[in-house]
Amino acid sequence: MTFLYFLGGFFVLFVLLGLVSQKGEAPGLINGQLAEPGSKPNVVCSEAGTQSERAIAPIKGKLADVLRAIEATGGTITSQSETYLSATYMSRIFKFVDDIEVRQDGELCQIRSASRVGYSDRGVNRRRVEMIRVATQSKTASQA
Repeated sequence: MTFLYFLGGFFVLFVLLGLVSQKGEAPGLINGQLAEPGSKPNVVCSEAGTQSERAIAPIKGKLADVLRAIEATGGTITSQSETYLSATYMSRIFKFVDDIEVRQDGELCQIRSASRVGYSDRGVNRRRVEMIRVATQSKTASQA
């Protein structure tokens, strides 16, 4: 019976964290670059100088192609300009919100994916960026 109380409390905690994550927004550009990842392992970023364990390669291509890939993979665009966009992804069960930010940098798109709450994301943000990369490359290849 104690186990059921513990399990119920754990479930309520995750629901509350999901609700908290729905408030907020992506940090945006800071001095023309995506925000630094910080110390938590629940973020990846392609900007130069990112710590190796949080670093990920930028995406080759145009911002418009990345935007279409984000939408095709379930993301919702929340802000966009000619050189920058932000989007969110929401988890199915607990409704955790993660932010994606992308900025055009010449022929590359610098990208940052971060969880709004929690400490670890169990690699979700890194896999998401790779999914966007594949979707962008397949879209670009089909246009060639």
